[in-house]
Amino acid sequence: MTKNLTTINQFIDKSIGEWKAIRSTHTLAFQEFENSTSKIYIRHINPKNKKVIEIFKNYNLSFTLEIMAIAIKWQAISDWEDDDISEEDETILIFLPKDENSGIVLRNKGYTESFISSSNYFFDEQNNLHIKTFYKSTVSEERICFLSTHIRSRFSTIRNLENSSVIQTSHTSEIRNLASLKD
Repeated sequence: MTKNLTTINQFIDKSIGEWKAIRSTHTLAFQEFENSTSKIYIRHINPKNKKVIEIFKNYNLSFTLEIMAIAIKWQAISDWEDDDISEEDETILIFLPKDENSGIVLRNKGYTESFISSSNYFFDEQNNLHIKTFYKSTVSEERICFLSTHIRSRFSTIRNLENSSVIQTSHTSEIRNLASLKD
C-alpha cells in the first residue's frame, strides 16, 4: 500500500504565514560559511494578479486559472562580513501541476542566478517537496519538509552545471510565528 502523497495545494496552504528562519550556508569552493536569520512571509496571490499574468507573458505561456501563486518576501540579517548585512527581497512563484504530485514552478527571478527561471517539483513518499532548477551555469536542488505543523526544514545544494561539482550547501530551520496566525 502506497502512502498518499501531499498535493502542492496542501503543502502551500500549510506554508502560508510568517516564519523565522535560521540558515547555515557552506560555500565549499572558498571553505567559508555564513549564518543568517530571516523573517519570511508567504502569502497566496490571486492568479489574476497583474504580476502573475506578467510572468506568464515572460515565459510566452497562455494564462490558465489552474495554478497556485504565492509571494515569498524575506528580510535577512547575515554574518557574512564584520558588519551584519541586512537585505530584503520578494519573489513570486507560480505552481503549474502536471499531476497531483509533480509539476513546474515559474518564478519572476531565480534563487541562485537572478533572472526568470522555471523549476520542476515533485513530492516523495515522505511528503517532502523537491524543487530542481537549471540556470545558465548552475543547478539548484532543494528539499523542503515539515517536521511538525509549525516547523519546516529546507536543504539545498548548488552544483556547477558543467561538471556537477558541489559549490554550496545550506540548511534552514523555519519556525512559524504563531501570533501571525491570529491576524
